[in-house]
Amino acid sequence: MRTAAKCVVGGVTAAVVGLVGVGAYNVYEAFAGEGSGSSGTSAGTTASRQTGPPSEEEVRDTARDFLAAWSKGDVESAALLTDNAGGARQALTGFRDEAHVSKVTFEAGRQTDGAKVPYHVTAELTVGKGDEAKHATWAYDSTLHVVRGKTTGKALVDWQPSVVHPDLRRGESLRTGSDGAPPVKAVDRNGTELDGTELPSLGAILPALRESYGEKAGGVQGVEVRVVSEGGEPGRTLYTIVKGRAGTLRTTLDANVQRAAEAAVKGYREASVVVVKPGGGDILAVANHRSDQFNAAFQGRLAPGSTMKVVTAAMLMEKGLVSADKSVECPKYASAGGRSFHNQGMFQINGGTFADSFARSCNTAFIGLADRISGADLSDEAQEVFGLGKDWKVGIPTFDGSVPQSDGPDTPAALIGQGRVQANPLNMASVAATAKAGYFSQPVLVSRELDDRPVAHASRALPSSVAAQLRAMMRRTAVSGTGARAMAGLGGDIGAKTGSAEADGQGDANSWFLGYRNDAAAAAVVQQGGHGGDAAGPIVRRVLAAGR
Repeated sequence: MRTAAKCVVGGVTAAVVGLVGVGAYNVYEAFAGEGSGSSGTSAGTTASRQTGPPSEEEVRDTARDFLAAWSKGDVESAALLTDNAGGARQALTGFRDEAHVSKVTFEAGRQTDGAKVPYHVTAELTVGKGDEAKHATWAYDSTLHVVRGKTTGKALVDWQPSVVHPDLRRGESLRTGSDGAPPVKAVDRNGTELDGTELPSLGAILPALRESYGEKAGGVQGVEVRVVSEGGEPGRTLYTIVKGRAGTLRTTLDANVQRAAEAAVKGYREASVVVVKPGGGDILAVANHRSDQFNAAFQGRLAPGSTMKVVTAAMLMEKGLVSADKSVECPKYASAGGRSFHNQGMFQINGGTFADSFARSCNTAFIGLADRISGADLSDEAQEVFGLGKDWKVGIPTFDGSVPQSDGPDTPAALIGQGRVQANPLNMASVAATAKAGYFSQPVLVSRELDDRPVAHASRALPSSVAAQLRAMMRRTAVSGTGARAMAGLGGDIGAKTGSAEADGQGDANSWFLGYRNDAAAAAVVQQGGHGGDAAGPIVRRVLAAGR
């Protein structure tokens, strides 16, 4: 026959039936040693200190006393009955203060394993105050183990996260409350729902979209009991108090192109790609294949190497220093700003034009012009024409490129996308799109019609003659230059530029490639991928082939 007693949890009456217990918040990893920081488990040992596994009676009494103290809100007494008083104290205090339990009932299960005591928890949850308060009943089963204290010989509860809830792991805690921004059902430009399981790169994108647009998309916020990592990041949901309602959010993504992007990066380590629509800025796809969850496609900061020569060439032509058919020297080596530069493979072009040097990615042809420009010329071109560094409002956080003004020694390296120049595939896909359209359109993942946010604008478009020459040189690169192998077989209006960027501490250069085909422009990077046409190039080709 069960006996019941009245006790208080956080000032609220709770019924305790048989052996009693309750789940807790703020679980901390149990440390070695028993009863850390407690007098109850640090008492001096005596010659009569017991050894061996706890008896059935000790298990029963210890579990009863621990769960009874816990149920009454006597955190200190409960903690002193564990082999990690510090961890238990914080966990039980956290449950009382953060889990919003207004009433709790515990019932012991049948003890089948000598040291294992199962129990059932029924917790009444109350979130909010007054008429706005939300109420729910959360029931679950948990267990505890009783062990012999190594130094005291006392029977103690082995403090583990599973004492709180069976699904908790070390370093995790519980938090009850709002589940963040209202949920969204993100769909592509054609209304197809975007599934983060099928399209794993969206695992970092969809939560950011929810944070930015959950409320604007018409979603309703939910209230949940969630797991929280040691670093404070919200994780899986254990119980839903109020189910949120998802709003529908239309994105600019194209599910077909997104699938192609996911498949394209999967074959490479540390690879990212972005596809943008020229003339409008719609982002059609974004994919990352990395060892971490970092959205390098949108937030990475790497030197873009020779893909930057698209911007540099436009600047040089605007200043009248070169034209596509003008003769330009391309020696094996060049010196500028106190540094020596060379071409990959130590090639040279005798009697060639600027278009020849662009198509073969001749570094020295660009370096040789460094003393004829100011340190602000490339930075101005990057911002005023290509929109780099202009505080883009894409819809989720992004890094928008950086081409700072350079002093004498930095200018030559900046011309070939090295030095302090930083970019990511989003930035360089936009560069390709700007070259194709002749003007900059800030990339967007969500139409600005949803929130009327201010997007970035470039000060001016490319002069028509410069745009025509730039596209002609990019087409030549794609057809017979360094990008030809990667772009082979693609029809339509195509253009490309390869890039390799050396990075400190890396054996191989980062592989970069940008290109366009008809109404899609793309850029990719593969860290330590080597030549741009070898790794990043096939990724860009695959996503451009998937476009209409």
